[in-house]
Amino acid sequence: MQEYERKQLLERVEREGATVGADIPETITIQGEEIDLRTFVFEIKRRETIPSGERDRVEQAKRNLRRERLERLEAIEEGDISREEGEELAGSIIGIDRALNALESLGPTDLEREQQAQKAQDRKRWMSFLKKALGEDEGGASRRGR
Repeated sequence: MQEYERKQLLERVEREGATVGADIPETITIQGEEIDLRTFVFEIKRRETIPSGERDRVEQAKRNLRRERLERLEAIEEGDISREEGEELAGSIIGIDRALNALESLGPTDLEREQQAQKAQDRKRWMSFLKKALGEDEGGASRRGR
């Protein structure tokens, strides 16, 4: 592959919006293991939230996809590959990016933690309101006792 062709492929992969209109690959081989990537992503995305048992699986999948993306990118940057191989790698990287975008855009992963944080904020606001209504200052002293 010529150096200018390599640069074109790298620019194509790194272009903002490269994933627009791109499909998530049906399957992908990561570290010698074939994964039904499209099925996995759609299965996870159709749920409103990620169940606690699936959280680790999704995070591991994202790490594996990022690692595989980097390896394929390095193959384009430095590998002794043909133009056709480079095109194939670039297309697969864009597909990986599309899958990563879909997995990154999932809703909150821990509703329980979010609900607890919301309750804590509500309690804090309520206590602040009560202190003001009862005339207590920041130091905890009552204004009525002065």
